[in-house]
Amino acid sequence: MRIGYGFDSHAFKPGVPLIIGGLPIDYPEGLAGHSDGDVLLHAITDALLGAVSAGDIGTFFPPSDPRWKGAASDIFLRTALEEVATAGYRIVNIDTVLVLAKPKIVPIAGDMRARVAELLGVSPRDVGIKAKTPEGLNQDGVAVAHATVLLEEIKTPEGKLAIAVEDDVDAAVKNLVDGIEVHDTRALGRKPAFDTDDLT
Repeated sequence: MRIGYGFDSHAFKPGVPLIIGGLPIDYPEGLAGHSDGDVLLHAITDALLGAVSAGDIGTFFPPSDPRWKGAASDIFLRTALEEVATAGYRIVNIDTVLVLAKPKIVPIAGDMRARVAELLGVSPRDVGIKAKTPEGLNQDGVAVAHATVLLEEIKTPEGKLAIAVEDDVDAAVKNLVDGIEVHDTRALGRKPAFDTDDLT
């Protein structure tokens, strides 16, 4: 088993759409950020990468790179899922906390939970989303997200590690998040350095 923790924060900004947890929210302000500012998906991405010691979101998608201006944050999440699959793990559950004054998250928490679960390829019952107000923190104009993820090692029926095949990472990701075991038992190893050109 491995545990990962992620944190992110973004300031609110007028004139941009608000997207949290991959869910568009009707609100007059969005979150400033080099991508779409999805504070929740950014925290989850860092939690997943941290759980398999693969660096952080900035390692793969530097804010200085203009290619990620306005990019949808599910691209970042898919990359983290690839790293988890390549390392031979799958998600057990994920728990998150959003800290923001407005908008109210409770009325849309169910939809957000379902969307995050869909993006991760897990059941909604394996995703926790909680919301808190920043009382006494003087950060009413900011949204903050914390995420914790628990991963488990994938094993074949023989008890050996199930390793993702580097030539077919996309299929491996789908297999792992769907709970289907991969039966390649070659030695565990990281794939080559991630090439961001693959996503452009």
